[in-house]
Amino acid sequence: MAAIDCGTNSLRLLVARPVADPDTGAKLVELHREMQVVRLGEGVDQSGEFAPQALERTFATCRDYAEVIEHHRAETVRFVATSASRDVSNRDAFIAGVRQALNVTPEVVSGAEEAHLTFSGALSALDDAQLQAIAVERENPDQSVRVMVVDLGGGSTECVVGEVGFASGHREITLVGSVSENIGCVRFTERYLRSDPPTAEEIAVADRELNEVFTRVHEELDFSTIDAVIGVAGTVTTLTAAALGLKEYDADAIHGAQLDRETLKATAATLLHSTRAERANLGFMHPGRADVIGAGALIWSTLLQTVHDATGGELAAIITSEHDILDGIALSLIGPNDSRVQDS
Repeated sequence: MAAIDCGTNSLRLLVARPVADPDTGAKLVELHREMQVVRLGEGVDQSGEFAPQALERTFATCRDYAEVIEHHRAETVRFVATSASRDVSNRDAFIAGVRQALNVTPEVVSGAEEAHLTFSGALSALDDAQLQAIAVERENPDQSVRVMVVDLGGGSTECVVGEVGFASGHREITLVGSVSENIGCVRFTERYLRSDPPTAEEIAVADRELNEVFTRVHEELDFSTIDAVIGVAGTVTTLTAAALGLKEYDADAIHGAQLDRETLKATAATLLHSTRAERANLGFMHPGRADVIGAGALIWSTLLQTVHDATGGELAAIITSEHDILDGIALSLIGPNDSRVQDS
C-alpha cells in the first residue's frame, strides 16, 4: 500500500506492507519513505490560487512517486491533501493533474479527519513506556495521559487533544478535540518575516498574531489539562535536530526525543534570528526549509510558551515524533488508527 500526504510545503510518500506482529503490535512494515519540498502553497496566502510553477513541481514529484509505487507493486494508494488545497480557486486543476500523474484522485480532507489521521499517526510509533512514565509522574489514577499532538505545517497548524489510557492493559485512544488554524511556516514567512534575517518589527507583528491565535485555541482546547505535547512534521523535527546538536539529520535520534522548553526556546530564537544562508549551512537542514524555518521556530516557541503558562509550568513532557499524518493515512488503509508502525 502507499500513502501520500500533500501539504503546503512538502509532498511525502510512504510505501508499506501490512503485517501483524504479536511482539511489537506493529501493523505496517515500512518499505519506502520519501519527502520532497514542492512548495505547493507558494503565494497562496496572497493570490488564493496555486501558482503554475508550484503545480508543475508537485505534478513532477507525483510522476516520480508513481514510479516508486509501481516498483513496489502497491495495490492500494491514498492521496490526502491538506491546508492549502482546501480553499484555492483552481483546486480542480490540482486534482486533475494529480489524477493524471498517479491514477488516483486526491482527497481534500476535512479538518476533523485530518485531526484523526494526525493523532493516530503521531502516536503510532511512540513507546508505551514513555507515555506510561508520564502518567506515573503525574500520579494519574486512571493511568491515562492527556496529550496534544501539534502538526506544524507550511500553511496551517493542527492542535489535536486526546486521552491515551492503559488501564485495560493495552493502549486506548480517545480524541477530545481539535483546532486547525491558518498559521504555518510558509504562510507566516510570506506574510510577515520577509527580511533576511527578520527584523524586530516583523517578529513583533507576527508574535502578536500568534499570541492572539493560541489564546483562542487555549480557550477551545483548555491547555491547562495537557500532560504532554507531541510535535510532528518538518519544522518540529528540524528544531529538535538543532536542539540535540546533531551534525546531520538523524531520524532515529530525533524520534521520541524529549526536550525541555527552555532548550527549545533558545534553539528557536537562534534559528529565527539567523540568516537564510546560515541556516542552509547547518548539516541537518533540508535546503527547502532554510527560508521558512524561522517562522516555524517562532510558531513552535510561542505555542509552547502558551501551554507552559496555561499549565502553570507543570507541562510534563515535550516529545518529538517522526511519525505523523502520513502514517495515519497508511494505517487508515488497513483498519482502526490505533496501531504501531514498525521500521523495516
